[in-house]
Amino acid sequence: MSPRTTIIELYKEEMKFSAGHFTVFSATERENLHGHNFSVYVALEGVVGDNGMLADYGGYKRWICDRCKLWNETFLLPGESPHLTVERGDYVTALFNGERIPFLPRDVTVLPATNVTLEELARLFGEGLCADTARLEQDRIVAVVVKCASGPGQEASWRWQAGP
Repeated sequence: MSPRTTIIELYKEEMKFSAGHFTVFSATERENLHGHNFSVYVALEGVVGDNGMLADYGGYKRWICDRCKLWNETFLLPGESPHLTVERGDYVTALFNGERIPFLPRDVTVLPATNVTLEELARLFGEGLCADTARLEQDRIVAVVVKCASGPGQEASWRWQAGP
């Protein structure tokens, strides 16, 4: 008998955050500052154990909720953009195409990303969630999908799959 697999889908009310951002399109073009009410969805696929369950997924849920709380009510800036530089001092200043955009340090989260897009946010959530591959293996999880949405009908997905 082949192993039985299942998919646990997590999209709790606490798995959301409100944040400001702007997307950088090129060295000279960017959006105006604005914000979204982002939501996060996670699907864990794996082998059901003898106890009739995939895994205790509470830790995965807590990790996502904690990250959402960390990013909630902040302005997200890309720390690895080829077109934008972030300076830190009394203010956090985004330098873009000759513009200086200042923020209070408490209001900013600088992300290890090239841009603040749904694609990058989904990747950051996914890579963080899947960083402990030994835990994923122990929990018999073979695939993870993370979706980040900025509103109904607008989302990006990131996927991790265990090796052969």
